[in-house]
Order: sequence, then C-alpha cells, then structure tokens
Amino acid sequence: MIARSLTAACLLSLTPLLSLAWIGAARAESGIASVYTYEGGDTASGQRANPKGLTAAHRTLPFGTLVKVTNKKNGRVVYVRINDRGPFKHGRIIDLTPAAAQRIGMGDGLAQVSLETM
Repeated sequence: MIARSLTAACLLSLTPLLSLAWIGAARAESGIASVYTYEGGDTASGQRANPKGLTAAHRTLPFGTLVKVTNKKNGRVVYVRINDRGPFKHGRIIDLTPAAAQRIGMGDGLAQVSLETM
C-alpha cells in the first residue's frame, strides 16, 4: 500500500513537467496562405488589426503562438504571431497580414507555404 501511494505521489509531482513538454512541441502544416483584407477594427484576440504588423490568422492555434511561415516557391521565411481566427475559405491554412505576405514574396495574394510552430 505504501509503495502504491509513493508511486502515485511521484507521478503526480511529474504531471506539470509532462504537460509543459507538450506545450512546447512543434507542429508542422502545409497548404495555401492568403493575404488578409482589412476592414479595420479588432482581431478575434482583441488586438487592433494592423496591416503593417507581422501577425496572422489560424483556425486552431492558440493566440500568441509564434509561427515560422516558409514560401515553398522561393524559400523566403517570415515569423508571425497568431492573433486572429481564419481563414474561412476552404483549402487555406493561414491568413497573413500584407506586411508578412510581402516579406515572403506572395505575388498574387496566394502561396504554397509550410508552417512550423516555434
């Protein structure tokens, strides 16, 4: 009985450490990126929309997540912070601000990209 209690106590003391390991785990995704169309106002996180900022919208990543976005056509990279929800068009995985899109050379407003959470 004492051995089981001791084992349970040890496992419980490790639980916070185990959950922290999952928080920092990188996640990769590939697909089509698009550029935001700005109408002013606030983002879903409550921040003011800023077309000159290096931010982005993603459907599921937590607000504040830092994401490395790589344009697969030219290899250019930009780091953005998730502060909004979207995109809402089928087949797209991320909406970038005009400033972020310019950094990776998105000519026509769409690009094949890979995402990696930091």
